[in-house]
Amino acid sequence: MKIVVCVSTVPDSTTKIKVGGNGKSIDEAGVTFIINPYDEFAVEEAVQLKEKNTGEVVAVSFGTDRAKEGIKKAFQMGADKGILIKAAGDEFDSFTVAKNLATVIKELNPDIVFFGKQSIDFDGLVVPKMTAEFLGLPSVNVVTKLEINGSEATIEREIEGGKETLKAKLPLVIGAQKGLNTPRYPNLKSIMASKSKPIEEKPAIDEPLKSSLLEMNLPAAKGQGKVFSDGAANVPELVRLLREEAKVI
Repeated sequence: MKIVVCVSTVPDSTTKIKVGGNGKSIDEAGVTFIINPYDEFAVEEAVQLKEKNTGEVVAVSFGTDRAKEGIKKAFQMGADKGILIKAAGDEFDSFTVAKNLATVIKELNPDIVFFGKQSIDFDGLVVPKMTAEFLGLPSVNVVTKLEINGSEATIEREIEGGKETLKAKLPLVIGAQKGLNTPRYPNLKSIMASKSKPIEEKPAIDEPLKSSLLEMNLPAAKGQGKVFSDGAANVPELVRLLREEAKVI
């Protein structure tokens, strides 16, 4: 079975983000970059599927050299090969990423493609769907359970207020949600073995941007709270403030 898993590299979720001097990117000083957490569920599912059915897992990423870190983590978890689609710089949008991923994935002709449901930096939730559209494949996102029987997949995904179960034919694109599995912790043997796995580099397709980032700002600081200490005597003033300042009544 040929399995592709797409991974991205993002700032660690514990990082205190600062806006860079250009106002359009983060200040990377002191920032640790890691594999996108949702992609870990995707990699784990891909490796488990390989272990059950034999075959190979190819980790694919789009970006600058930094994106290799996500591929290396996929190697440590059990991926067999890696491909970096080398971007010229950091200015690209979801359309560019999806178009480039689809071009390489089409060449690989996989039975199934895994993504994390979204990246935790931009939270767009669109790259898996866009890539599937370019490939002409069915796709299901926010997946919490997957069973493969021959060429048919039974899929459980989260929806608002519940879950739904779907059936689809392979090949297809899956977006992994937390709960699909428990990602393994790489052991020393797998970490050492990952060092000998090469990452193939492919040039990115030069696609005009469909969207651009105009400005990046931190959320406004919260205002100072007000404390009332006179009990019932403060009720009229509290009501006035709720009506005139907070405008919630």
